[in-house]
Amino acid sequence: MTDLVVVDRRDAITVLTINRPEVRNAIDLATAQAIESAVDEFEADDAARVLVLTGAGGTFSAGMDLVAASKGEMPMTQRRGPLGIAAKPPVKPMVSAVEGFALAGGFELALSGDLIVAARDAQFGIPEVKRGLVAAGGGVLRLSQRLPRNMAAELALTGARVGAERLYQLGVVNRVSEPGAALAGALEMAAEIAAAAPLAVAASKQIIDRSPDWSVEEGFAKQGEIAVPALFSEDAAEGALAFAQKREPRWQGR
Repeated sequence: MTDLVVVDRRDAITVLTINRPEVRNAIDLATAQAIESAVDEFEADDAARVLVLTGAGGTFSAGMDLVAASKGEMPMTQRRGPLGIAAKPPVKPMVSAVEGFALAGGFELALSGDLIVAARDAQFGIPEVKRGLVAAGGGVLRLSQRLPRNMAAELALTGARVGAERLYQLGVVNRVSEPGAALAGALEMAAEIAAAAPLAVAASKQIIDRSPDWSVEEGFAKQGEIAVPALFSEDAAEGALAFAQKREPRWQGR
């Protein structure tokens, strides 16, 4: 992997660190391509179960590299779109570990994950409207899905910043850590996911991701189609047996 991103494989958990601290981890095309490649490798690795995304140097990301963009270079990749991940995040669970700033595309990177752990003093925002732009890398779209309408509108229409504590209260941030401890908190959460049954985790994430498109009438039928393979798996039987025997389960992923 290029030095624009650093990949650290820790058993079932893969840590992907954006490594451009000299520009607050702003994303140019090469970095977006490196992110896409790293995510592709993570997805292809059967032993890798959870991705943790973070940034080097005490900040998450300032978003798109505006200097590169001013020269016509946009951080858009062929398969995963804006920032190398935003249009097609990993199918497997992803936790964003945010220190410092997650602004513009940086916030969109964080929102590409399923969960966010943020330092108490971290700042978020989509200030694109202040530059004549639109947070079309998932910022407006995902915030409108995860926040009450009025709050999503405030962030999108004013470009104002908001702190981690407020986003925790609103349910966008899952856990708040002390400054400098966001990655440790994200790894703790990732370990909790990795300790669960692989098929059950995959099915649960699919239901979360797909259910917004389901009607009320078809919801239970469609969730059943996804859940049945996990419910009747060897792991499901092992989970019940381990509970009865008062021991930790030994998952096989089948």
